[in-house]
Amino acid sequence: MEELVEHRRGRLHPAVARTREAVRTALAGLPQGTAVLVACSGGTDSLALAAATAFEAPKLGLRAGAVIVDHGLQADSAHIAATAAEQCRTLGLDPVQVRPVTVGTEGGPEGAARTARYDALRDAADELAADVVLLAHTRDDQAETVLLGLGRGSGARSLAGMAPAVGLLRRPLLDVPRATTAAACIASGLRPWHDPHNDDPQYTRVRVRHEVLPILEEALGPGVVEALARTAGLLRADADALDQLAADVAETALSRAEGEVRGDLGVLAGEPTAVRTRVLRQAALEAGCRATDLTAGHVAAVDALVTDWRGQRWIDLPQGVRAVRKGGFIALGPDVTG
Repeated sequence: MEELVEHRRGRLHPAVARTREAVRTALAGLPQGTAVLVACSGGTDSLALAAATAFEAPKLGLRAGAVIVDHGLQADSAHIAATAAEQCRTLGLDPVQVRPVTVGTEGGPEGAARTARYDALRDAADELAADVVLLAHTRDDQAETVLLGLGRGSGARSLAGMAPAVGLLRRPLLDVPRATTAAACIASGLRPWHDPHNDDPQYTRVRVRHEVLPILEEALGPGVVEALARTAGLLRADADALDQLAADVAETALSRAEGEVRGDLGVLAGEPTAVRTRVLRQAALEAGCRATDLTAGHVAAVDALVTDWRGQRWIDLPQGVRAVRKGGFIALGPDVTG
């Protein structure tokens, strides 16, 4: 296969070179012998990532395998997964594992599939003693994520998009356009599978990809995808700094007593809104709210107990959590009373 990625003049195809460089950068600094897994669906992006990882990992002294998650959402999903696994083995990845999952309903079709996929990847990493799992999100995926967050009225953390690395997950291709991964697959003689869900307008992300982004490009000119991805990087740096400040404040402001999470009004009232609301969100999560259900509106209502107290009795939050102002603190919990 190696000869397919060369130009007639003997030069490496630029798309292949770019994906390899991205992977090499993402893996740099890992101790020799580290086990790395590629999450591969068999699609264009993940196959390009698999090929680049199979080439670069051995040069860095790393062991590289692949995990194919079979969501079971299509009649031929087992065959699709087996084909992806075979291509990964042909590339030289080892071990290669197919993990069937059952997709639930919580969080909608996309959210439920994502939850099942990430759970399977973490289980595979544990079972195969892998320290890193590589995901194939591209710059286009990043731009779509920023637009989705903007449309939902999310805060800076959501607009910051996907992080290049979080925990055992790394995303080497976040600065690589989707067109480059497609070109790399062609140059490498790979046979990507095209997921029909990627063209199904019932999914919000698909509508953003095929309808919203083209309109923005037409109205604002080329470069919108790059600008959105760049914005995500800038906002991520800001959000990281604010999250750290909030974590420091939470050490002093939050406590637990009598089954409640308590926020000290004296400490909270003196903090900037961006820090205070982050601390209150953390308090709500510790009290039992799920992050997926806790909205900015919920947090703003709790914040009003601190900054705009007019005798409100309580604020009802997801999962039966209630926030009440009493004495010198805000109390959050399922059985809180005023």
